[in-house]
Amino acid sequence: MPIRRTSSTMNDMRFNLDDHDRRSAAELIFRLTRTEGTDGVTIPEFFKAIEAVGIDANDRRIRETRENAALLATDVRMSPDQLLDFVAPENTTLIVRALTGELVVPEFFDFRNRMENIFEYCRDFKGGDVATYIPQLARVDPEMYAMAVCTIDGQQFSFGDDEEQYCVQSTCKPISYSIALDCLGARTVHSHVGREPSGRSFNELTLNDAGLPHNPMINSGAIMCSALIRPHHPQADRFDYVMSVWRSLSGGRRPGFDNSVFLSERETADRNFALAYFMRENGAFPPDTDIMRTLDFYFQCCSITVDVRQMAAIAATFANGGVCPMTNQRVFQSETVKNCLSLMYSCGMYDFSGEYAFTVGIPAKSGVSGAMFLVVPGVCGIALWSPRLDRLGNPVRGVEFSKRLVDVFAFHTYANMVDDHRRIDPTKRMMRREADDAGHMCGAAARGDLGEVRRLVAAGIDPSASDYDGRSAMHLAASEGQEPVVRFLFEQGANASARDRWGNTPLDDARRESRDAIVAFLEAALGDVPADQPALDSQGGGLGGGLDGGFGGGSSAANGPDVISSGPTSSSGPNGAAPSSLGPSQSSAPGDDILPN
Repeated sequence: MPIRRTSSTMNDMRFNLDDHDRRSAAELIFRLTRTEGTDGVTIPEFFKAIEAVGIDANDRRIRETRENAALLATDVRMSPDQLLDFVAPENTTLIVRALTGELVVPEFFDFRNRMENIFEYCRDFKGGDVATYIPQLARVDPEMYAMAVCTIDGQQFSFGDDEEQYCVQSTCKPISYSIALDCLGARTVHSHVGREPSGRSFNELTLNDAGLPHNPMINSGAIMCSALIRPHHPQADRFDYVMSVWRSLSGGRRPGFDNSVFLSERETADRNFALAYFMRENGAFPPDTDIMRTLDFYFQCCSITVDVRQMAAIAATFANGGVCPMTNQRVFQSETVKNCLSLMYSCGMYDFSGEYAFTVGIPAKSGVSGAMFLVVPGVCGIALWSPRLDRLGNPVRGVEFSKRLVDVFAFHTYANMVDDHRRIDPTKRMMRREADDAGHMCGAAARGDLGEVRRLVAAGIDPSASDYDGRSAMHLAASEGQEPVVRFLFEQGANASARDRWGNTPLDDARRESRDAIVAFLEAALGDVPADQPALDSQGGGLGGGLDGGFGGGSSAANGPDVISSGPTSSSGPNGAAPSSLGPSQSSAPGDDILPN
């Protein structure tokens, strides 16, 4: 059977790929997926390569290519021409972008490893207990533990009990609120529910000064949102509609429903009944609201079941402004997502919301089943499930995971306002991050901006960082006559003997430009070196020399006996490890040392 090169509804023109473009793409895919020493690419090698960059083999966006794979033997080694037939046109752009590191997390393997380290570190946190006030939840195995991540480009991975279904409980509240917003608009919704933290327990019998529930993330507010979703439709149709939204949010995977939890919750819901009647007494509900229908609908929404991969996809849809990464379908309006994330940030973690916003700084929502999801806008969604709860009703491991997450990654909402280079931005390549650091340092040194140089060093940037020509901040400061900067960099352990691509040291540059004060300082610091004999570093040649100097290629004073540092050396990264221009699997960075001894 011949391989189907186009789907029944799509062709090359629709994907803006002519024959030349597709042939070039096939050759690129061949180079990026072929195992060294072989003359072709097998199907297992192809899928292993794309899974390594985060695209799951079962991703619906490569369905046509997967169908083509079923028509070929797994041991056939495909040439570029055969790959041209094998990779469906409608899948080509995504596959090329993934393999060339153009998705939101370019160094996916490194990101995945660091997340797994955090996940495993938090496994040992076994405090807390399962929820007991709903009998069915009390029977859940407390050792269950799972986590999944989905980026806004649909890169995915998961760990632990990732195939186990669990009840969403209160993590349904952001979705119900968003459905109500999309249906009715913010003005109507917030005429029935407030948008302030309550400062009280999630099921407290209290309303705000206007006689409304404080926000949609507590029980009273979620009951109100349930009352606002298609109230005049048959109950079955209302629930079908909500389930269809959940399915769209998760990329087409249908959620489940746990009827025993629904019945158990309804039989033990005295406080929720009290909240509903209290709101009706205060005139908070729309006219003609049926309390019993509303509460049943609310309990049904809480009894929806998912696994962490589905929940991560839902969180990623929020991170992507309401557009599902796996289908490119807009599920919620961007304004709806903005409003929902704002309330998740301020109210999503029960009585811990303020502390969580301060410490973690990520929109999140938890539930008493141990469910929890986090939204990193513009990057990814993260889902966790661990039934052990703390005294405030949040998953113990989930809270600890969140804290470790922002220790390693620059995910706090305000992380970009603080130049803390100890934390990783996974949306940038490591070389790009190092290049940015080197560029800032070298520019400030050349301008003589000593205050900025001090700030960058304090933020953890290597004072020996160099540009693509191997020219370090000290090279530029010496060339421009910025003596205070040269002195400061030297005190901070910058390599005063590093060579640029032309073999020149900072002292050579100072001599060439007749910077007499700097020449005198460096000669005194390095020893009286004749003008015709450039200083050598401790390796007999500059680490910054030649094109291989790269970004951050200078060595620190700690590595050379001819330079004495009077301040902290640049040889220590955030974990006390030497900076490296090696790939992520060879370098030391936050998250490498998360695992306990």
